[in-house]
Amino acid sequence: MFQDLLVQLHDLVSGLEPWQQVLALVPVGAIPFIESYLGSFLGAGLGIHPALAIPAAVLGNLAATFVMIGLAGRTRDAVTRGLGERPAGEKQPSRFRAKIATALEKYGVPGVSMLGPFVVASQITAPTLVALGAARSRVYLWMGISIIAWGVLFGAFGSLFLAAIV
Repeated sequence: MFQDLLVQLHDLVSGLEPWQQVLALVPVGAIPFIESYLGSFLGAGLGIHPALAIPAAVLGNLAATFVMIGLAGRTRDAVTRGLGERPAGEKQPSRFRAKIATALEKYGVPGVSMLGPFVVASQITAPTLVALGAARSRVYLWMGISIIAWGVLFGAFGSLFLAAIV
């Protein structure tokens, strides 16, 4: 039954023009928790050529994540400017924020960027890093590397998956 569904989806996708396949995958890559790795896997696994599936899913994920980094940076700048005018209150950080802060101290921006998307979506991990004070340029760089690397790896797995079921 599942294999029949995959075959039907493969037939549907293979009937689309390449530009339509790319246009379908870019927004899929922007969806949190699907991102570049599942988007490229699904695209390649459904028969979209990996040379189209991987960049499309990666592009969607990069765009969504980079927008979130920019927004988080502007928000952090505005909040820290406001905190300079009045004393900061002693507020306990949320459990999620405390976990990210601990991981940031332990693994740094590269480690959290590379491993974070498997725990929390990159569109959540990246702005949290910025909110915790990580340099935006490092977050942009390492999240970009992470999104591309995981997209390529899972796109290759999707191609192998397609070859195994067809």
